[in-house]
Amino acid sequence: MPRKNRPHTPDGRYLVSKGVLKRCTNPGLDNSVRRQALKALMQARRNHDKVAALQAKTILGEAGPVWWQGDSEDYSLRDPADTPYQEWWHSLSDEERMAGA
Repeated sequence: MPRKNRPHTPDGRYLVSKGVLKRCTNPGLDNSVRRQALKALMQARRNHDKVAALQAKTILGEAGPVWWQGDSEDYSLRDPADTPYQEWWHSLSDEERMAGA
């Protein structure tokens, strides 16, 4: 399923994939930095280089320190029903929730 169809939390911090919250790319990244990091991530995946993949995901904001302001907890890799996003998650249609399965 294309990423664009996966449910995204109202605050834009997470998308739901394989039933868990995954941190979205930092929307404030410079476009050239984002493109370079995505290229590095794809190369690392092709080479099965987990260290390089983690480095690229950290640049993208998908790993490492959170990219948003404030001290809210990072809910990555958690079931949205077990987080403060549970009300939003349960408000989605079955079809929308299945897109994140």
